[in-house]
Amino acid sequence: MRATAEDGAAHAPSPARGWAGSAAGLGHAAVLYESPDVLLAATTPFIEEGLRAGDLVVLAATPELAKVITGPLGERAGSIESDTRICLQDTRVPDAFIALREALRRAEGRGSGRLRLIGQGLCDDIPGGAREWLRYEIAGSALLAGAPMSVLCALDTTVLGERLVAQAVAAHPQLSTADGTVDNRSFREPGSYLRSLPVPREPVEDLAPLLAVDGATVLAELRGRLRAGLGAAVPDADQREDLLLAVAEVMANAFRHGRPPVSARLWSDGRRLVCTVSDSGRGYDDPLAGLQPAHGEDLAHGGMGLWLARKLWDSVDLLSAGPGLTVRLSTELVRAPRS
Repeated sequence: MRATAEDGAAHAPSPARGWAGSAAGLGHAAVLYESPDVLLAATTPFIEEGLRAGDLVVLAATPELAKVITGPLGERAGSIESDTRICLQDTRVPDAFIALREALRRAEGRGSGRLRLIGQGLCDDIPGGAREWLRYEIAGSALLAGAPMSVLCALDTTVLGERLVAQAVAAHPQLSTADGTVDNRSFREPGSYLRSLPVPREPVEDLAPLLAVDGATVLAELRGRLRAGLGAAVPDADQREDLLLAVAEVMANAFRHGRPPVSARLWSDGRRLVCTVSDSGRGYDDPLAGLQPAHGEDLAHGGMGLWLARKLWDSVDLLSAGPGLTVRLSTELVRAPRS
């Protein structure tokens, strides 16, 4: 299957000069497959090349796919690390980027100093679903630009569907084909691509809100109202405290970086929860905000508000249609109290 851009227009790939920036920076390719043979034709030489070069080779895939990929390698498979966080298994996007940076640090101490990663494209049973997975794929090309790594993302065309495959392909600067690695002319610049992602209305937003606060001018008062609203809507105490911590940071940002008055809404149907926080400032336009701490890995410098929100809620959207900024947070609720 040859992927196309979102509008369906086909683009013939051109030969790439190996992995783009492979001598010093990121190579980020997708391989489209419909059978194990097609997948192995790309992954086996990719892994073997990395092992010969002294790269740290990491596999981010389900155990089932990992077994398929490592099968032809025999004893050499023991040299490959596994980290399912990187393919968003039970992990949200900020923590997946943390796992990637941990792998990069481990790679620094190896022969080549490079990381070689195979990642499985998953959109089911991950926090936030297909949209968060797509956001992750797009953002990776921007946040990891210049990193000494080569990434091969395996996209199963029999599972993902034609439209989602096309969207995912557009997040990758290169494609792995039967003729080798080629430049992807359907690749879209990450910032503009992230801005173009639609923000679907959550069905629970059509219900009457459990909490509606307008014109708040005092942070402590608004935080108290949200605590009460979450207390009524979130039965699991641990999840409730996590969600409140994240919303409190978002509200603090609204007062500190936006401008009061600040408004808030909370909706729930018992299974899903949505919260919006809106300020009256000038707005904010950074589609990568919150995918990593604003001031780097030293958290003493702050900049953790949106990062914590993305770590603790399934999905976070920044909406700037009109004056000010609205941060919309949504998540699945834990079904039963934890023991």
